[in-house]
Amino acid sequence: MNKNIKTVLQGMAMGAADIVPGVSGGTIAFIMGIYTQLIESLSRINPSLILRVKEKGLKNSLSYINAGFLFTLGSGILLSIFSLSKLISYLLQTYPIFVYSFFMGLIIASAYLMLQNLKQIHVQHLVMAALGVSAALWLAMQQTFSTEPTFGFLFIAGMISICAMILPGISGSFILLLLGVYQLVLTAVHELNFSILVTLASGALIGLLCFSQILRWLLERAYNATFSFLMGLMLGSLYKVWPWKEAISYRLNTHGEQVPLLEQNITPLKYEIIYQQSPHLVGAVLMICSGALIILCIKKYTQD
Repeated sequence: MNKNIKTVLQGMAMGAADIVPGVSGGTIAFIMGIYTQLIESLSRINPSLILRVKEKGLKNSLSYINAGFLFTLGSGILLSIFSLSKLISYLLQTYPIFVYSFFMGLIIASAYLMLQNLKQIHVQHLVMAALGVSAALWLAMQQTFSTEPTFGFLFIAGMISICAMILPGISGSFILLLLGVYQLVLTAVHELNFSILVTLASGALIGLLCFSQILRWLLERAYNATFSFLMGLMLGSLYKVWPWKEAISYRLNTHGEQVPLLEQNITPLKYEIIYQQSPHLVGAVLMICSGALIILCIKKYTQD
């Protein structure tokens, strides 16, 4: 029971991270020490599982794919998404500097731990890390799509975003934002619009099962290179969660309120000049330290 509760809480942490554009549930999974287990379990769900059910039975097959772990973790993720989406949205709108500073601390400490996780470090690993940083920065600087979403588009958006959600450093929510459907999906979660949610979830399921196969293959054959690239993605995502931003364009949300659409990073000093308010630099530093400390404590706890 304690193990199941722990897994549910881990899932809730992943779900909470996936709501925030710029923070990845895959990062949280790595922090919690369940990333490899998650990818391994997901990758075992493939067409050969049908043959296994026929030969060894349903119980053996469910144990093979670690169904108990996946179900419990998935329950925590869904519980978090449906229960915390309003709270996360409120905190991001009301205290963005502190929230993003906290996530910066999470990411910095996670990248440090991922570096320690590498078995060896060679020049090619540094190159892969640099490629990861470049990929994350390129994604962060893309313009948002303005196309009118169809159900087919939502299905594809689900496939793409779920791949990002299990990659440390790339946020599935950020991908939805780039595709122009983030607010639509968030509203669908609030209002329980099942036609949108089922379409998105169907695409996510297909994408998750397919991409986990690729990721498992990479981890088995090029562990250090793959982790170096993932670490680079994580470091590159710091650009997206930089706390001080200037809005350069706006959109109307579902309540008819004007909210930022595109933003650019600025210094705390420029933030104070533009908005005529404190950049809360001390508080931001404390939140960064708090986020990093939490990660280090979690890592020590999982090792003990």
